[in-house]
Order: sequence, then C-alpha cells, then structure tokens
Amino acid sequence: MEDYRRVADEMAADIASGRLRPGDRLPPQRAFARERGIAASTAGRVYRELGRRGLVVGEVGRGTFVRAAGRPAVPALAEPADARVDLELSYPAVPEQTALLAAGMERLLRPDVLGTALAPTGVAGTAAAREAAAALLGAPGWRPDPAGILFAGNGRQAIAGAVAALVPPGGRLAVEALTYPVIKGIAARLGVTLVAIACDEHGLVPEALADAHRAAPLGALYVQPTLHNPYGTTMPWVRRAELAGTLERLGLYAIEDRVWAFLLEDGPAPLASLATRRTILVDSLSKRLAPGLSVGIAVPPAALAGRVAAALRSGAWAPTGFALAAASGWIADGAVASVTRAKRADAATRRRIAADRLPAAAEPGPASYFCWWELPSPWRADTFTAAAARRGIAVTPAAAFAAGTAAAPRAVRVGLASPPLETLARALGVLAEIAAGSPEDAPVD
Repeated sequence: MEDYRRVADEMAADIASGRLRPGDRLPPQRAFARERGIAASTAGRVYRELGRRGLVVGEVGRGTFVRAAGRPAVPALAEPADARVDLELSYPAVPEQTALLAAGMERLLRPDVLGTALAPTGVAGTAAAREAAAALLGAPGWRPDPAGILFAGNGRQAIAGAVAALVPPGGRLAVEALTYPVIKGIAARLGVTLVAIACDEHGLVPEALADAHRAAPLGALYVQPTLHNPYGTTMPWVRRAELAGTLERLGLYAIEDRVWAFLLEDGPAPLASLATRRTILVDSLSKRLAPGLSVGIAVPPAALAGRVAAALRSGAWAPTGFALAAASGWIADGAVASVTRAKRADAATRRRIAADRLPAAAEPGPASYFCWWELPSPWRADTFTAAAARRGIAVTPAAAFAAGTAAAPRAVRVGLASPPLETLARALGVLAEIAAGSPEDAPVD
C-alpha cells in the first residue's frame, strides 16, 4: 500500500535536487510503470500524490509536467527571525503576468521563429524590436525615432553605456544628492567621480547644477525626473523645462532614467522631449514586466548614437536576440500594456496599505513601489535598520543612496513591491511599532 509513497518520495527528491527540472515532462503513466516495475494503478497513485504535493501539474492532451518551485514561506515577523520580509528590493509581480507572458511564448516555439531569435544580434537590435520600443516609450506629443534606438542586456548596462560614452575616466558625473545606488557602483568601475547636486521638493535644482559645472566642468548629468528613487517624487513640467534650458545653455548632456515612469499613466513628458539634443533616455523591462527579463533601452540624440553604440559594444553589454524577440512580441500583442495596468493598480493598493499602516512615510497619492521615511527622533537610519532586521524585516538606510561625501539623512527607504499584501501590511505595522519605541528598547547581550 505504501509503495506509491516511496516512489513519490524518490521523484520528489529528484525534483528537489534538480535532476528533474521545472517544465520537464514526465513519461506517460504506463511507460513510467514499466520503467519502475510497478503496476499501472500504482503509477497513477504516484502521479496523483506528486500533484497533491504541488510538484507536478497535468495538462489535458499534453501530459504531466514538473512545476516551478513555490515561493518560500514568509517569516512570522516575530523576534528573532531566520527568514526575512524583503522591503529592500523592488521587483513587482502581479498574479496575471505569468499567464499573459506564457501565451506570448507560443509564437517563439516555432522552429523558424526560434532559430531567428537565437541568432546573434547587435546593440541596434532588430527593426521589429526598435518599432516595439518606440511604441512602448512614446508619450503624448513625443515618440522616439525607431532608427536611433539602441539596446543593452538590461537597464543597468544601458546606464553604464551612456555614462561610458559621455564621461571619460577621471571625469565628473553630476547626480541628485540622493540617487540610485547602482550608479555609484557604475561610476566607481568606470573611474568616474560623482558630484552631488542639491534637490528641493520639485527635484534637482538647475542653478545648483550650473554652479557645479562652473566650479569644475561636468561630463554629464544622471537624473531621475519621474518617480525618483528613493524619494518617489516626480519633477513637474516647469522644472523639467528649466532643466532643459540649463542643459542647453551649459552644453551639457543628461542621462534620463525612466525605469519607473511606466507607473504614471499621465505623467509629465520626458526630459528627452524638451532637451532632445541633450538627453539620452534610458529604460528597461525588468520592473515593467519581470525581473528575469533583461532588456535595456537607450535613446541617444543622433549626434551621440555612434558613441553610445560603441560603448555598449566595448562593454559587452549587447542584448540577447531571444529577449528582444520575446519583448517585441509581448509589446505587440498587448501583454505589456495589460501587465502595466495591473502593476499600476497593484502599486496604488500597496501605497494605500502603506498610508494606513505607516502614515508618517507614505501618502495614498503617488503610485510608486517604495516610500521615503524621515525617521522620528531618536532613531538613526543604522539603528532603525538593525532593529527592523531583528524583527525579520529588511529596509534600506539612506546612506545607500547618498552621493559624494555628504552626511546621509536620518531616513530609510521602504520597498513595497515584494511581499504578499497581507505580509506587507503586517510588516509595516511592525515598523510603526519599532518607530514608536526607542533604540534603547532593543536587547543587547
């Protein structure tokens, strides 16, 4: 009677070890019975047991397949915690995206289409990919010229290619005083010095940029006008126009990071639409679709296209043909638009939860997947981050975003994208509880 469980345990061990991988097709039950020397009825019970454990799934007319592993269990938010609730990384996912993207993969499984997708490709991609990217990036009153669009393996590589094209080793790159942490690593590896530029409630201050350029020439500016990371703020149109005029007056180029801009359906026009000759627009698909899909997009002015393309090639930052083909198909068939709408709704829901559980850090309005929290006294970013970690919650201290040598503010960024909604609500409640206390409340051995 227990033979089927023993065989099921053996199959489960093969799945856990990777000998059987997600998507692998199991033999038909009669063939499986012959291989194992068991009765066909026992083979049927083995398959049902594997299905009950969530390890395989049967598809009518196709067979039985190994399922992808489920997400690990979330911690109980008790102290101490071995697992953690990740409020650091921001990789949003919505339930419907897998089915939408899976449907688009059928086209790529045709041998002729797959053969083309697996062929070598360059930073210019394909005509279909350029048209799809132009449609994706277009905003009211502005659409990039498909002929000038370039591609990288991911958004970070597109940023690195733009920096390498504009700023020589030893040169200076202006950034907002608090900026995307990855740009700090990119600059260090390219031998570029970051120059922190003051910001106010509307974003980067153009006159501060001009002052820094007059003090010592800048090679370029890296800026996040829309849903700035970590603030979550969006630069208004008037400030964008002022910044565009400053770039033109100084003869300075900007790298505009629009990775999060998809969350704002009616956001301001890109800086690139106002400073067309002075801006390299950069975007990617990992936030918009899925973290495992790596496609970076760069839209340089025509005068810079050759330099950016050469930087991407020399950095070995070209895209893969398969990712470009998949992304182009998903844009054309509407999957990207559907996932985008779902993520906008999801981000709004998570912001409402944050506004309810952590009102000091979040308001219901902005549709971003993170919020910036100026901590109450006597908390510092490091002591609060440590206290949250003891309760199994990871947040990001302000120092991770600070450019240059200026002191980081007493703040943390709270990411909202990763946990299930119920877990997010409980985690934010725990953070509020911690903030209401004192660093001295923590036990010390």
